[in-house]
Amino acid sequence: MEYKRSSALFAEAQKVIPGGVNSPVRAFTAVGGTPIFIKEAKGAYIFDEDGNQYIEYINSWGPMILGHAHKPVIDAVIEKAKKGTSFGMPTEVETKIAELAVSMVPNVDMIRFVNSGTEACMSAVRLARGFTGKDKIIKFAGCYHGHSDSFLIQAGSGAVTFGTPNSPGVTEGTAKDTLLARFNDLENVKEIILQNEGEIACLIIEPVAGNMGCIPPVEGFLEGLRALCDAHNILLIFDEVMTGFRLAKGGVQELLGVNADIVCFGKVIGGGLPVGAFAARKEIMLHLAPTGPVYQAGTLSGNPLAMAAGLAMLQELNQGDIFQSLHDKTEYLHKGITKVLTEAGITHQMNRIGSMISVHFCDEPVLDFASAAKGNNDSFKKFFHGLLASGIHIAPSAFETWFLSDALSYEDLDKTIKAIEEIAETL
Repeated sequence: MEYKRSSALFAEAQKVIPGGVNSPVRAFTAVGGTPIFIKEAKGAYIFDEDGNQYIEYINSWGPMILGHAHKPVIDAVIEKAKKGTSFGMPTEVETKIAELAVSMVPNVDMIRFVNSGTEACMSAVRLARGFTGKDKIIKFAGCYHGHSDSFLIQAGSGAVTFGTPNSPGVTEGTAKDTLLARFNDLENVKEIILQNEGEIACLIIEPVAGNMGCIPPVEGFLEGLRALCDAHNILLIFDEVMTGFRLAKGGVQELLGVNADIVCFGKVIGGGLPVGAFAARKEIMLHLAPTGPVYQAGTLSGNPLAMAAGLAMLQELNQGDIFQSLHDKTEYLHKGITKVLTEAGITHQMNRIGSMISVHFCDEPVLDFASAAKGNNDSFKKFFHGLLASGIHIAPSAFETWFLSDALSYEDLDKTIKAIEEIAETL
C-alpha cells in the first residue's frame, strides 16, 4: 500500500500540532512508521486519504460497536443539528438518555453527563472524596482513567507506550494521595488498605482492563474488591468508559454480577461523539452541585448532538441480541488466530471477553501490567505493520485492546485470519 497523502498530511500536521496528533498513541511512535490519515468510514471499514481500505478493529477506540456511520445514529445527529448545535441550557433529550441509561445499568439511580471519559473519572473521584470526607485513592498499575493528574501514576495505554507514566506536571502532593496496586492481586490491595486505614476515599479500576491489552479479572478478584471496600468504608468505582454498554447492556456489573458504588462511562454512550458520564445511587449523586457541595460543571455537558447520538445508540443496543452476536464473532476470531499462531510455532497469549480481544507475544499469561509489558516487542511491531499492509487496522500499541463491531462479517474475520497466517511466517 502507498501512504503518500498520509505522509504529506502528517508532515503538515507536525508544524502546527505537537507530534502531529491530538492524542499521542496515534503517532505510531510505539510501532514506527507514519500514521495513516482517515478520510471516511462505513460499517466495518475505514478508508485513508490514499484510498486504501481497511477492516477495522479499533472502531474509534470502542464506541463504534455497531459499525461506522451507523444510520440511526447519523440520522439522529443530522436532525438534531438542524435545530442548533449547542445551547448551554437543559434539553429534553438529556433526560431521555439519562432515563434509558439508568434503566439499562444495575445499581444506579442517577447519572450526570460530561464531555469525556477523563472528565467522568476525574469527577467520580472528586465526588467520592466529597462523599466520604477522605483524600486518598487506590488505582491499579496499567489501568488508564484519563489524563487527570491523580491518574497519571503509572498509567496504562499511551502513557506506558511513551515511557512517561509519571508525567511531568503532576505534583508530589497529588502523587502522595494516589496509592498504586497490582491488577488481579487481591492480597496486594488488602495490604495497601491496611497500611492506610481510614484514609482511602475510593478505589478506581477498569473492571476489565483495556489499556494494557484486554485483561479480564481473575475469578474472585472483583468480588474481593467489593468485600474489601464494604469492610473499610471505601467507595468502589468502576471505570466502564470502554466496557459500559459494550460487554453487556449493563456493562461489567451485569456481565460479572459485581456492583460498584460509582460507574464511569464514555465511548459507546456517546455514539461516537465526545461524551462521558458517571452514575451512582441517589444518596451519592445528590452530593453534586446544585443539590450538594461537590462542584462539577461544563458548558458543553449534555450537548444536544452528543445526547441525540448516544440515545440512538443505546436504543439500538437495548433491543435484539447484539451482544451475543458480538461474542460469537469475537470467539470465532480468537479461535482462528490461536490456531494459526500455534501451528506456526509463534509464542503468544490471547485474552478475550465479550467483543474485546488482544494478542500478546510473550510466553506467560497476561494478568497485569508487568506481564503485558513483556509483549511490547519487535514481534508485535511486525504483526501490526503486516496487518496494516494487508488492509487490517488494529491499534498501534501492544497495550491496547481490539474492539470488534457487529458490522464485521465472517468473511471479514476469515480475511483477517488468512492475513495473520501469512504474517506468521515473518514473526
